[in-house]
Amino acid sequence: MDTQTLTSIAMGIALSACCGFRIFIPMLGASAAAYFHWFSLPADMSWMGSLPALICFGTAAVLEIAAYYIPFVDNLLDTIATPLAAVAGTVLAASFLPIADLNPMLKWLLAIIAGGGAATTVQAGTGLLRLASTKTTAGMGNSIVATGENALAVSGTLLSFVVPVIIAFVFVLLIVWIWRKLLKKLSS
Repeated sequence: MDTQTLTSIAMGIALSACCGFRIFIPMLGASAAAYFHWFSLPADMSWMGSLPALICFGTAAVLEIAAYYIPFVDNLLDTIATPLAAVAGTVLAASFLPIADLNPMLKWLLAIIAGGGAATTVQAGTGLLRLASTKTTAGMGNSIVATGENALAVSGTLLSFVVPVIIAFVFVLLIVWIWRKLLKKLSS
């Protein structure tokens, strides 16, 4: 596997994991990177680099960020965000899989497992964190959680383009940690 392929796969995984914090920030980042020709997307995903997509993702990102600062609405959004994060993570992973001659079914299967799995795991972790915050602070501490998630989504998205392999590795460690916590909680 060459460096370009590894970098693209790492970018896809890192951006997918960022969807677990906020769905539309990584989508906006990928759209901007494609629109400004910082990164090329495959022909079947070129729609993501269009001006309408950039505007839609930008608008959705602003609305998503604002909505997470409304107490109890944020918990409702977490319910909706989990399946949407899986879809967004899958789309981003598929967008950055660089293997042109890969069977489309295999490409999407890999994207679902790697991208959708990463986004869903991170989203589950943040959802549980917000639920604990709601229980312990009656929702008043959730704005601190939302600010942290926003910061992680923005910085993770930006760093996914600067140091993708390192960020992907950090997110894989985070995902393993979340799974260990979830399995420990389920077994007790």
